[in-house]
Amino acid sequence: MTTIIPFQPVGIGAFIIGDEIILGKRQDKHLARLIEILAVRGLTLSWATYVGDQRQRLIDAFDNSFVSGDLVFSFGGIGVTPDDHTRQCVGKALGRELLLHPEAEVLIRERMAEANYPVTPERLELGHFPRGSAIIPNPYNKIPGFSIHHHHFLPGFPQMAWPMAEWVLDTHYAHLFHQSDTGEAAILVWDGLEGVLLDLMKRIESEFPGLKVFSLPFLGSETMARHIELGVRGPRAGVEPAMALMRREVAALGYRFEEKPA
Repeated sequence: MTTIIPFQPVGIGAFIIGDEIILGKRQDKHLARLIEILAVRGLTLSWATYVGDQRQRLIDAFDNSFVSGDLVFSFGGIGVTPDDHTRQCVGKALGRELLLHPEAEVLIRERMAEANYPVTPERLELGHFPRGSAIIPNPYNKIPGFSIHHHHFLPGFPQMAWPMAEWVLDTHYAHLFHQSDTGEAAILVWDGLEGVLLDLMKRIESEFPGLKVFSLPFLGSETMARHIELGVRGPRAGVEPAMALMRREVAALGYRFEEKPA
């Protein structure tokens, strides 16, 4: 009997596509929301890339991501207006023609009937995806997105894209949920200076392989004094021993600190 091993991504990535975001005409909301969607399932985002509506840049970006071994979500550019290039660029990157997906055609025709719109070639073009794609159902208006090679292509509209991303995760990747043994903890070091703390950061990463030290300076405001959020992230077993060392050495340097709330 052949054992089917569920997909284990190297990481999880996101493309956020559109000139309107690159040019500052719209503020991106997808990145923060995707991080939240992943977090409630015990997953974390590895990378995110913003790309304008430029065909060659999109083709190059997809060329790289398709060989990465990552699970990827892409937001935007799957419509049929002249500035929508995602479907075509995915096809080019994979060397596959675009075909009218039969399930997508049914859904598009249903939507047009419900809205009392004519079924035109342009509207059917919304269902042309690279050969071998699977559809992603759209609970908002039935016009689907598509998946291929663990890349999932969603509309730019948040009210459509976010439930579609959740459906993808819950339907295809539940085996990945809450599997990571990663922990994180931090302290707030009041009036801390990164230059003074640098040797300690290096020491912790050296003594606790796999842990990553992070340092987030805050310059101060009317309501909060200047401080550094200093912490570690990585294998859970090493987090508390590393934090114990950090607290001890930060105190030895003469700094006041307090625990950062979880």
